[in-house]
Amino acid sequence: MMADQAVSAAHIWEHSYPSGVDWNAPIPVKPLTDLFDSSAARFADRPFIDFLGKRYTYRQGADMVDRVAKGLQALGVGRGSNVGLFLPNTPYSVFCYYGILKTGATVVNFNPLYAERELVKQINDSEVEIMITVDVPQCYDKMVLMLGQTCLKTIVTGRMADILPFPKSLLYPLVKRKDISHPPADVHNLSFRTLTANDGRYRPVTIDPVEDVAVLQYTGGTTGVPKGAMLTHANLTANTVQSALWFYQGRPGQERMLGVLPLFHVFAMTGVMNLSIYLGAEMILLPRFEIEQVLDTIDKKKPTQFPAVPTIYTAINNYKDRAKYDLSSLAFSISGGAPLPLDVCQTFEGHTGCKLVEGYGLSESSPVATVNPIDGPVGGKVKVGSIGLPVPGTIIELIDVEDGKTPVAQGQRGEVCIRGPQVMKGYWKRPEETAVTLRDGRLHTGDVGYMDEDGYIYIVDRIKDMILAGGYNVYPRNVEEAIYLHPAVNECIVLGVPDPYRGQTVKAYIKLTDGHSLTQAELCDFLRDKLSAIELPKQVEFRDELPKTMIGKLSRKALLDELEAQKTARAS
Repeated sequence: MMADQAVSAAHIWEHSYPSGVDWNAPIPVKPLTDLFDSSAARFADRPFIDFLGKRYTYRQGADMVDRVAKGLQALGVGRGSNVGLFLPNTPYSVFCYYGILKTGATVVNFNPLYAERELVKQINDSEVEIMITVDVPQCYDKMVLMLGQTCLKTIVTGRMADILPFPKSLLYPLVKRKDISHPPADVHNLSFRTLTANDGRYRPVTIDPVEDVAVLQYTGGTTGVPKGAMLTHANLTANTVQSALWFYQGRPGQERMLGVLPLFHVFAMTGVMNLSIYLGAEMILLPRFEIEQVLDTIDKKKPTQFPAVPTIYTAINNYKDRAKYDLSSLAFSISGGAPLPLDVCQTFEGHTGCKLVEGYGLSESSPVATVNPIDGPVGGKVKVGSIGLPVPGTIIELIDVEDGKTPVAQGQRGEVCIRGPQVMKGYWKRPEETAVTLRDGRLHTGDVGYMDEDGYIYIVDRIKDMILAGGYNVYPRNVEEAIYLHPAVNECIVLGVPDPYRGQTVKAYIKLTDGHSLTQAELCDFLRDKLSAIELPKQVEFRDELPKTMIGKLSRKALLDELEAQKTARAS
């Protein structure tokens, strides 16, 4: 099949599109800051951010963004500068993100849970000289260690007390005095108060939305080596608008978005922060996921949207006192970061009345590439396990895994590749890896999947996660889906482990549902009519908890690292 035929064939998804969505809708090419300024003017007096009870209007938020921009310009920040954010979810996260962009500089997101070694590598790789953080030891005390051993020169620190409502703002320094860092007054430290002690009249900068990088979003990508995906203003503007077009039911100026996913993660950056701003929604920000706080917030503050990962929805479904909380304000949301089990989705929808759909994307695509329709599939047939349809302006192609060039026939398995305005410019200072990932105008995701006759896409697994057992390809996700059918299984991760006979064999790590028991023999009996003999787990390990990433996604990488450490220990 020739490339032009593949593109034509790929449009089979258009006949499955919801009636309110147009795949050919125009996608603007403009700076992300234009979207912010437009909403700040349109919704000036409407609520913008609610952080633990302290609220800001869009007008107040715009004023803070402009003050950040002017303060940073006074420090020499401008086009070509990379400024780091080392923050939990707070108003600082939003004010500084857009303030940095208004100077023409690039935002570099950092995970506050990173270890010292990881921070050193990312700071030096991204060439960040200014970092913005908060006065909690988990953040500031880590960052101050970077002075002298990295290229970092200045730390801007915001006080948590300053973003809390009265009287918490007064009580916090007293009650939490042992949990507050006190930066010294020296050339390397600057308070957020000092940074923003200005009139907000920053020098406007001309931004080229196609060429200028708005965000360096670090990711393992398809190789597992951390590198910065260069997301341009045009990329992020496009993905924000694509998301809004898909969720066309959103009411401008009336939605309330619950933001518990960390804004430094690409899913929340677009799906919570940028989408909220584009819609003129109020962001209800929580610094971390604590189930009682989340349920209490939904009950009292009535958010209408709640983007999250499957483990969060599972935790809510299983919470013993869930019935005490009114969750009916939730209208629709997207689940991402990991496959959404059907029973988790249906149970959550049953408890809340919220329409929950699974989407798919990656840092390199800003991130949203496909989503299931909020209205359900055309014809009403449930597409179990599908990641949905390509969002407007996006083409998904399935490419032969062996040659990396040839589109496969519809229904056949291939590497999922993405074309669209949200696809990154490339990897920061990684021309070779950019050339491998961006080929022939396609973003090669490293995921294996197929497209059905209606244009819905299904992910089978990742190329690098495939288990080669006795010459056969075993897809961990396929095994996991079968294991999840057992009522005793709460969470599971499947991976390949060394085997002297087969090369690799299948191992399952399982967390059981509270009050249930299960043995390996019982599990294998249950799976015999659901998996082939080569796919049946030859090893099963039951654990009280399975490792997760910062956003709550089950971490196969953590288990692989654990196995590698055990191998090294045995060899020493």
